[in-house]
Amino acid sequence: MALIGTRAIVTGASSGIGRAVAAALAASGAEVLATARRAERLRELAQAHPAVRWVAMDATEPGFAERLFDEADRQIGGCDVAVNNAGVMVAGPCDRIDLDRVSQMVRVNVEAAYRVALFAARRFKAQGRGHLVNLSSVLGTKIRPTAGAYAGTKHAIEALSEDLRIELAGSGAKVTCIEPGLVSTELHAAFEVHPRESLGVRTPLEPEDVARCVLWALEQPPHVSIARLMVLPADHAI
Repeated sequence: MALIGTRAIVTGASSGIGRAVAAALAASGAEVLATARRAERLRELAQAHPAVRWVAMDATEPGFAERLFDEADRQIGGCDVAVNNAGVMVAGPCDRIDLDRVSQMVRVNVEAAYRVALFAARRFKAQGRGHLVNLSSVLGTKIRPTAGAYAGTKHAIEALSEDLRIELAGSGAKVTCIEPGLVSTELHAAFEVHPRESLGVRTPLEPEDVARCVLWALEQPPHVSIARLMVLPADHAI
């Protein structure tokens, strides 16, 4: 129960990495405010973990970040940790990829994520404590054919994370960027060929593997900052 007394926000918490992180935080003693669009999924999460509160919201709606932190003040008494996880993935060859879906991906993965990150950074700097965890991807550091648009959104997260880490150094607030490889989530549900087959990854990561990495970064002593943490399946040759 290393995180007793910690108050955490987790976005994209209705499934996958976000759900696993919210559950892991609650199991470690934190009070958690989970958010995503699917209310029923969030309700199930809260029923399984009494330390989890929830609010259903769309991350692309105007004022999302401000309302989320206001909700944290109301439901869990503040915020010490923000896990900025909500994201979608659209991929495909340049001559066939759906440009409207790409634009929507940018709204979620960049615009909404930037708003949460910047709002969290301002709050944590002002209060002299806090930990922002941005979920990037191994594709935030590399490029794979047909996934360039998605990789671009994650490169954007990498850039902002590094800037905020430098800006907040010495303030009492920390910034960590987590870079998972292939994870078994709903992110690839619409793919005709799952990356597990196309990339030859026999055993992808599970969301709980990434959640353990998030907890490890959060549990470091005050003088230790984990700037980046890449976690890959052992057979992921990337």
